[in-house]
Amino acid sequence: MPPPSASESRVDGLRRELRLVRALRGTDVPHAELVAGDATGDVLGMPFYVMRAVDGWSPTGSWPAPFDTDPTARRALAFELVDGIAKLSRVDWRARGLEGFGRPENFHERQVDRWLAFLGAYRFRELPGLDTAADWLRANRPAGFEPGIMHGDYQFANVMFRHGTPARLAAIIDWEMTTIGDPLLDLGWALLGWDGEQPRTEGFYLDVSGMPRRAELLEHYERVSGRSTEDIDYYLVLANWKLGVVLEKSYAAFTGGGTVDPKVEAFGPLVLQLLATAADLARSRPARRG
Repeated sequence: MPPPSASESRVDGLRRELRLVRALRGTDVPHAELVAGDATGDVLGMPFYVMRAVDGWSPTGSWPAPFDTDPTARRALAFELVDGIAKLSRVDWRARGLEGFGRPENFHERQVDRWLAFLGAYRFRELPGLDTAADWLRANRPAGFEPGIMHGDYQFANVMFRHGTPARLAAIIDWEMTTIGDPLLDLGWALLGWDGEQPRTEGFYLDVSGMPRRAELLEHYERVSGRSTEDIDYYLVLANWKLGVVLEKSYAAFTGGGTVDPKVEAFGPLVLQLLATAADLARSRPARRG
């Protein structure tokens, strides 16, 4: 429940989360189940909801035992991660009352201009690769897509696993950026720790060595979701590019003295890495449309 001093946007965010978890009730999507909630504020003076406790763990920079040393156990974590968004993508969002929860129409047509406008409000330095990737994204938008529930920030840090082995996804968490859009962008986001087919040897924000090859994860996603991953290159370019734009806002605040969180200092080179990756991927894949 937001505090009494919460802004209207924060209260609206709580209402959206309540609407979403209510819609997920009874699905096979792992999540903290709704116990009760009130979107009006009539019961306690402010909108609120209560969720069931989830007994599990979420990565915080390292893996707990045995996933820290057992490659086989670690492989299963990646399959479970992909399994979660595959199940989320097949939820019939219209039948579950989520009409109007997002604007899937022209979703990809809006992406580049929306995030460039977002960046324009705080941009303070040159960002090599930004325009190269943006131009490629405009020219390579998917010809069509099936709208679905999109988490918006899908990664190991935003899920919980059950204790012990084998790895089992306990819950998807942190739904603040969820909308109705293109679920395949969640898949691209989840694969940011992969360098082509192989997981990065130094990881992305976690050590993902020993994880499955990208093709294995794409095959699993297709089997569970029923969606094609033929255009995965587009989603990988968009995921790297968009995350770079989003993190640059925090880094701009840090350099301007607006935040003192030392972890944000690392966003500076990370943003450049993300945009360079997006541009390199774009250059290696000729544009389909001019």
